[in-house]
Amino acid sequence: MTKVEYKHTEIAAKKKLGQNFLLDRNITKKIAAVSGAAEGDNVLEIGPGFGALTREIAERCPVFTVVEKDPALAGFIRSEYPQVRVIEGDFLQVDLEPLAAGKQLTVLGNIPYSITSPILFRLLDFRRLVGSATLMMQHEVAERIVARPGTKEYGILAVQLQAFCDIAYLFKVGRKVFRPQPRVDSAVIRIVPKKEDPVRNADGFRRFIRTAFHQRRKTLLNNLRETYDTANVEPGILQLRAEALSVKDLIDLFKKLSLLQ
Repeated sequence: MTKVEYKHTEIAAKKKLGQNFLLDRNITKKIAAVSGAAEGDNVLEIGPGFGALTREIAERCPVFTVVEKDPALAGFIRSEYPQVRVIEGDFLQVDLEPLAAGKQLTVLGNIPYSITSPILFRLLDFRRLVGSATLMMQHEVAERIVARPGTKEYGILAVQLQAFCDIAYLFKVGRKVFRPQPRVDSAVIRIVPKKEDPVRNADGFRRFIRTAFHQRRKTLLNNLRETYDTANVEPGILQLRAEALSVKDLIDLFKKLSLLQ
C-alpha cells in the first residue's frame, strides 16, 4: 500500500478507490485556469484528494462544493479548507439537483480511472444542470471521447458525448506527476453541454447507439434489424459499420428509424 504525505499528513492511497494524487502545482494551476472558474460560479469538484486542485480553485472561487468518498481525505479537506462545503460520499450517488439550484454547475476534477465512464454518463444524464466540466482522466479514455469516425477509438462514448456536448481535448499530463505513479498517462478535457439536444428522445438515442455498436464488425443492418424497422432506409447506409458514420449521420439515421417505428 502506497502512502502519500502532504502538508505533514500521511494517508494511504486506496487502490479500490483508484486514488492517484496529483502533486504538481503547475498542472493544477493550468486546470483551474482553463476551467474558467471564477468567484460567484457554482463550482463542484469531484474527488479532491489532498486538495491540490482544491487550492487553485479556492484562489479563484473561495466558496464551493467538493464530493469526496474517502473519509480520511474528506476530513483533511474540511480542516484545510473550512470555507469549502464537503459532501462525504460517492459522486455517482449524490443528488445534483439541489447543488445546481438556481445556477448551473462548473465541474472540475481529477476523476478515478476505474469509474471514469460512469461519471461521464452521470454528467451526461444531468447535462441540464452542468455549464461545463473540466476533467482529468486516463489519456486513452480522453482519446476515445474525442475520436473521429473510422478510427478504432470511435464508439459509444464518443458518439454519446459528442452528440450532446461540445468536447475539447486540452492537454496531456504525464504519469510521473502522480503519487502513486499510475501505469498510464492522463489528459484534461473540457465538456460543455449543448443548449439544445439534437434528438427529442435521448434515452432512445442511447439505446440505438448501443445497438448500432453492439458488434463492431457487423454492419448496421445486422445490428439493427432485430430491433428497428429498416425496410425504408437507404440500403447503402445499412451496409456500413456504425464506426463509419459521423455523429450527425447517426443522429439522422436514428430520427428516420424513430419515424418508421
